[in-house]
Amino acid sequence: MTPEQLKASILQYAIQGKLVEQRPEEGTGEELYQQIQAEKQRLIKEKKIKKEKTLAEITEGEIPFDIPDSWKWVKLGDCTGYAQTKEKVSPKDITGDMWSLDLEDVQKDTGAILVKTKASERKISGDKVKFHKGQVLYSKLRPYLKKILVAPDEGICTPELVPFGTYLIDENYIAYVLRSPHIDYVINSVTYGVKMPRVGTDTMTNLLIPLPPLAEQKRIVAKIEELLPYVDRYAAAYEKLEQFNAKFPEDMKKSILQYAIQGKLVDQRSEEGTGEELYRQIQEEKKRLIKEGTIKKEKPLAEIAEDEIPFDIPESWKWVRLSTIGITQTGNTPSKSHPEYIGIDIPFITPGDILNGQICYSNQALSLLGKEVARVCCAGSIMQACIGGSIGKAAITYREVAFNQQINVVSPIACLSEYLFAVMQSAYFTTSMKERAGGTATPIINRGLWDSLLIPLPPLAEQRRIVAKLEEILPLCERLK
Repeated sequence: MTPEQLKASILQYAIQGKLVEQRPEEGTGEELYQQIQAEKQRLIKEKKIKKEKTLAEITEGEIPFDIPDSWKWVKLGDCTGYAQTKEKVSPKDITGDMWSLDLEDVQKDTGAILVKTKASERKISGDKVKFHKGQVLYSKLRPYLKKILVAPDEGICTPELVPFGTYLIDENYIAYVLRSPHIDYVINSVTYGVKMPRVGTDTMTNLLIPLPPLAEQKRIVAKIEELLPYVDRYAAAYEKLEQFNAKFPEDMKKSILQYAIQGKLVDQRSEEGTGEELYRQIQEEKKRLIKEGTIKKEKPLAEIAEDEIPFDIPESWKWVRLSTIGITQTGNTPSKSHPEYIGIDIPFITPGDILNGQICYSNQALSLLGKEVARVCCAGSIMQACIGGSIGKAAITYREVAFNQQINVVSPIACLSEYLFAVMQSAYFTTSMKERAGGTATPIINRGLWDSLLIPLPPLAEQRRIVAKLEEILPLCERLK
């Protein structure tokens, strides 16, 4: 149950007579209603209020739910001054020290006053309405916002707020009734206006409300105000839980990937060889490709120092630098002054085309001429953004593509692309990238630093088992979202 649902349940219980017990010695709603009518007649006789149009009797078919026998269904207009003429105040009669209340000053749902502003502190335009301490203030504009409060002091307000008094009724009880889910539903089902929905005076005066004895009203208000702080505490805990739940799938994914690259996700098997043996095979393959002229000889990278090692890995694994186990390159962008470079022959990938570990191939493409001047990588390569807010985003391309200068690419040699991708999307690797990125406003990691980042290298067979386990587990994290 959400905090909003819990609060709504409390208010609904309150107006159904289920929040506090009924006490015979407190009288009945009928008795209170008769007192209210007598009080209204007295005020009319004294010309303090105007006589209002008699409202229609409540029929059995109008009753929305059961209430205690000691309560009575009444209409809001019969027991409050909602329909009474409001005291208008023209701008010339407004003094600077008057409290000027606008809708923006009232918190939705709670009716809490967010700021108390003097008339001298805001631009006053048009007539305002005077309200008195203890009156109920009800927003007839966008009533679904439930900007309802009991005035703690006198002041002036926007005509969109309707101030009204009550007759021998607890004004806080009326405010809570108007915030209750049933009443809120009834009101908002009959508003008029699309962009600026309002509720009419006739609707409000004919609104059915449950009337308990006055003493019970006060006990209901006291119980609600006793419970609401607990709802607030529940709301704070609920928010923390929501935040945890929102983060949990991603945190779980990070943990799984970290376990994978630390050699803790699957067992090690001696018959599968070692990372050192695989590394030598990769170097032999690179020598062959260099000899054939397929790739260029690279400048040797520095040996890995002991203090560079970020965490322990199994003895059968080996720490290596990224570029030593594949072919790495940075992309470029063919000149836009050559429209003949644009075509449909090969996708052209930018960081914006990498999303959630997937590549969109359909946004931009080059012609065969464009391909000749572009940087191209083969299927099975891992693409990783190396600049700005996208830094660290990665995906495997499953087709030949060209790519721009904001992307670095590694094409693995004798190594499983899916395993290397798992390493490169781990928190360890992306954090390492960001830590080495230069620039202040726009961080960027150059190719040399990216090439030298450390990769934990298990035997090829173990890589396959790690990838299989990840493909089994990671979809479960997605289901948690």
